[in-house]
Amino acid sequence: MSKEVTLFEVGPRDGLQNEKAFVETKDKINFINLLSQAGFKKIEAASFVSPKWVPQMADGFEVMQGIKRNPDVKYAALTPNLKGYERAYEAGVDEIAIFGSASEGFSQHNINCSIEESLERFEELTNIAIRQDMPIRGYVSCIVECPYDGAVEPEVVARVVDALLGLGCYEVSLGDTVGKAEPEQINTLLELLLQNFDASQLAGHYHDTNGWALDNIKVSLHHGLRTFDSAVGGLGGCPYAPGAKGNVDTLAVHAMLEEEGFSTGLDEETLMHANDMMKSLVKDKQ
Repeated sequence: MSKEVTLFEVGPRDGLQNEKAFVETKDKINFINLLSQAGFKKIEAASFVSPKWVPQMADGFEVMQGIKRNPDVKYAALTPNLKGYERAYEAGVDEIAIFGSASEGFSQHNINCSIEESLERFEELTNIAIRQDMPIRGYVSCIVECPYDGAVEPEVVARVVDALLGLGCYEVSLGDTVGKAEPEQINTLLELLLQNFDASQLAGHYHDTNGWALDNIKVSLHHGLRTFDSAVGGLGGCPYAPGAKGNVDTLAVHAMLEEEGFSTGLDEETLMHANDMMKSLVKDKQ
């Protein structure tokens, strides 16, 4: 199996969206510009959601228009509905992300509808995106545990993954939203999923609430997954997942992968500069 691993940097979106205070547009742009120099192939740069619900992401259009594009980087944005997609397309994003949940409770709290309804809502959006040759990535939240419903059955995760792939997603990122999944649980889930899906269709998105994220990545590597979401400095969390800590730290993942003999293509010195910048941005807002 390949020794090359793609780290999908989600700090500018999934990280900053959970900060209490708004980070200025110019600072987001500078942060993304620095990340663009680090060797990432994918950066989640913005989210086109209602500013009423996620005010930290209200400037997505301005951010996308203001960044200095690196031709080697794909800049992604989260688009929860058709209006968000239209804005993202106008802003010139390289790919979009849609999201479902494997938990009814989380789906209701996050987007005010059932799992089935959320997937139905994406049909018009994805049909248009496909016609416009826009790559679509999927997220599935609460793959092991939900803050409202408790334990989540792997079979439900499999159904949501199948639905997202059926909508046209080239890849589905498996989100341990509350960060409490243990390696044995990730192993069990992947054993089931890989009976029906190829490892190249799956990515890992592991939060680090209980310190298992790196071990969960190791388990996923064993099963053939080669794409993982991470955030510089472990930034982030989820507004609708009480108690969840940040995403797994990009620097920590990079170091672990290098130690295990994998290659990320990232420049460690630039990552450290980005880490310092992120800490400064967040500290200034506290």
